[in-house]
Amino acid sequence: MASVPSLASTLQQQLADALTAALPDAGTADPLLRRSDRADFQANGILALAKKLKGNPRELASQVTAALPAGDLIKDIEVSGPGFLNVTLTDRAIITTLAARAADGDRLGVPPKAAPGTTVIDYAQPNVAKEMHVGHLRSAVIGDAMVQILEFTGENVVRRHHIGDWGTQFGMLIQYLFEHPDELRHGGDQADGEAAMSSLNRVYKASRVLFDSDEEFKARSRDRVVALQAGDPETLAHWQRFVDESKIYFYSVFDKLDMEIDDPDIIGESGYNDMLEETCRILEETGVAVRSEGALCVFFDDVKGPDGNPVPLIVKKTNGGYGYAATDLSAIRDRVRNLKADTLLYVVDARQSLHFKMVFETARRAGWLNDDVKAHQLAFGTVLGKDGKPFKTREGTTVRLEDLLDEAVERATAVVREKAEKVGLSEEEIVENGRYVGVGAVKYADLSTSAVRDYKFDLDQMVSLNGDTSVYLQYAYARIRSILRKAGDAKPAAHPELDLAPAERALGLHLDQFGAVLEEVAEGYEPHKLAAYLYQLASHLTTFYDQCQVLSDENPAEVVENRLFLVELTARTLHQGMKLLGIRTPERL
Repeated sequence: MASVPSLASTLQQQLADALTAALPDAGTADPLLRRSDRADFQANGILALAKKLKGNPRELASQVTAALPAGDLIKDIEVSGPGFLNVTLTDRAIITTLAARAADGDRLGVPPKAAPGTTVIDYAQPNVAKEMHVGHLRSAVIGDAMVQILEFTGENVVRRHHIGDWGTQFGMLIQYLFEHPDELRHGGDQADGEAAMSSLNRVYKASRVLFDSDEEFKARSRDRVVALQAGDPETLAHWQRFVDESKIYFYSVFDKLDMEIDDPDIIGESGYNDMLEETCRILEETGVAVRSEGALCVFFDDVKGPDGNPVPLIVKKTNGGYGYAATDLSAIRDRVRNLKADTLLYVVDARQSLHFKMVFETARRAGWLNDDVKAHQLAFGTVLGKDGKPFKTREGTTVRLEDLLDEAVERATAVVREKAEKVGLSEEEIVENGRYVGVGAVKYADLSTSAVRDYKFDLDQMVSLNGDTSVYLQYAYARIRSILRKAGDAKPAAHPELDLAPAERALGLHLDQFGAVLEEVAEGYEPHKLAAYLYQLASHLTTFYDQCQVLSDENPAEVVENRLFLVELTARTLHQGMKLLGIRTPERL
């Protein structure tokens, strides 16, 4: 595993050293390096430094330029305007650095974190006995991408799927199952996901009708909740049937999403049941929570209702029942104490932001969160229809997630089939690629939008070959693979001695930013920035194709090899970047 410093970081260090050498009175100074349209990079830090030292910025810039070491990195440097430094790198430095990245396998020269921690990611949180709908999409897709990205950086990641598997509705469901034991077909491994959920839906609807119409059944159901919470073995056995049938369904949906969900990572609300009373006791004994009208509450100075009165976080209800807060706070205790987490990341709907703000503050007051252990909500917005309103069916009901995915795959398969004859795809490849393109389109549309923003779900646009879509990126990758297959005896090889065309330089400089982008994405939990980088990479590739023919008998062999090297590294970067977003890249498309 080779750590390859980026061109920008190497240049940044040389400029910082030159600043210190030329201006020792300045102390440690930041050259404020950034990409520029006028050159490869521009350094703006001298302006602030000149103001601090009461000097002429252009004269200071000239001193810094004179202090830079000779070498293969910088081709040209000029003082511009009131003291900017415009820096152009050598073609040799670009290709040499990229060659080092290419030699580092799948990591592409990206170093792992020097001091990785442990992050627990809470994402993909469906509810037992309920169908997954479009509202579950974003937590699953964003969370899975962050798992892949953080693991790639070297972080120790623990997945947690906090499924809804506890509460009063289960008393109703279990009591109905006790009284109608043949209603729920237990298909075991033979049942597919939709059949399992169909059976659960039927039981849920029937039990709800009876619960609302029969007071005696309602009373028996409430007694059953008490038995469930008390750990009655027979009640728990029936509850486990609901959980097992639901998991069959969950796994079928996650399989359609091309996501891996492991059973040990599913720790639902029930998993913290034994901790709830202790959590409440600790909060009350430490004074973090207080009794208010019989309930155990935590109050906040900055959280008030419309009437101006404080709105508390209710940890334990007046009737002795536990609120969501008790479970969430117990989960924090478990994740910090037992999983040794130093970061807790919650991929949860932005509409729950106030709840988690209060939960996190309560945990800080209790000492479970501190300077060494932090919690962060990666809040996400709503999936909208083309009309800009929350995405619904024509009948006004919530869109089932598996229906949405099936339609995406159907549309994508049609797009793949249109081009299949030209590419020579078999029917098996058409079906497989249709799935990869369809699911990738759904994921990319989500991930290319800043998580906190709402976005419009438009399948026609998502499966388009044009514009900022996953299909455009997948096609770019497949096109490179086609070129490499057609190259014959010519092989990718770096030639640092060659002069580069403008499109080659632009492509090479962008390839070199991969590691820096991943670091920024991981630190800010912003997968949309990786999606943007990959789209820009494919755009640079398109310009490169237009201006630089890769396979040409008119070009010297070393030019062909160098261009094959550039496109091959581009393909590997696209493949790795898309993989981190959870999206497949077919070899032929």
